Amino acid sequence: MKIKKSSVAIYTLALMLVTAGYWNYISQESKTIETMNVSQSEQKENDEENLGDATLVSNNELIDENNEKEEEEQQQNQDTEKKDEYFEESRLARDTMYSQTMETYQGMLNNSNVSEEQKAVVTQEITKLNKEKNAIMICENLINTKGFENCVIFVNVDSISVIVKAEELKTEEIAQIQNILSREMNAKVENIHIMVK
Repeated sequence: MKIKKSSVAIYTLALMLVTAGYWNYISQESKTIETMNVSQSEQKENDEENLGDATLVSNNELIDENNEKEEEEQQQNQDTEKKDEYFEESRLARDTMYSQTMETYQGMLNNSNVSEEQKAVVTQEITKLNKEKNAIMICENLINTKGFENCVIFVNVDSISVIVKAEELKTEEIAQIQNILSREMNAKVENIHIMVK
């Protein structure tokens, strides 16, 4: 009987400990759940209060807007590159023409069949050509110092053509260019033709 009573007492004690542990666990869980519910409730209230602070924007709209800006910038860059190429190619063509003319004159000076009178005329033409090239270089540099990004000058007998990189020219800007050309190249204002590119 003693063994049985002690066994029952141990089982009863064990059952009580298990039950106490279980109730302790349950009460802890319920406190955790309550805490989580309170935290979620507070978070929800905060979210509702801050809802008006945020503006919802579609990601696709942002991407489209960025793409449009990039395309515009690329187009502007391409236009600028084309204009710059035009000025470079025009100057190269002009300088090539001057070089070829100079070679022709040098050939005439070195030719024994050309008379001394003709050689004197050729020498004058070479001097004139060199002055013209220098005057063009000075004018282009002076025009650039007036705030124009690029320009090219062509001389054709009595007229001078100037192409300036600009959308449009103001009256005072045209006057500045005319003054430079008339001073440096002894050109009459009516013989100066200014264009934009």
